[in-house]
Amino acid sequence: MGTVNAGEGAPIAILNRNEPAFYCNPAQTYEAMLNRLEDLELNAIADARQGQPEIEVTLDDLTVPRRRLPNVD
Repeated sequence: MGTVNAGEGAPIAILNRNEPAFYCNPAQTYEAMLNRLEDLELNAIADARQGQPEIEVTLDDLTVPRRRLPNVD
């Protein structure tokens, strides 16, 4: 953990024989990277759907009727 703490919050590379074995990112940086990746994926989906016809719906159209369970005596 000393090496990680020496990074003072910056990502660091852990080397094995002078080659990167793995990268260590602080949790806050890792979370920010995941959020950015998710944003990029959602933007790609939105871009792919651009120009498609829009369909008007109401909340009632989106609800699923609940089934009644039989009474068990």
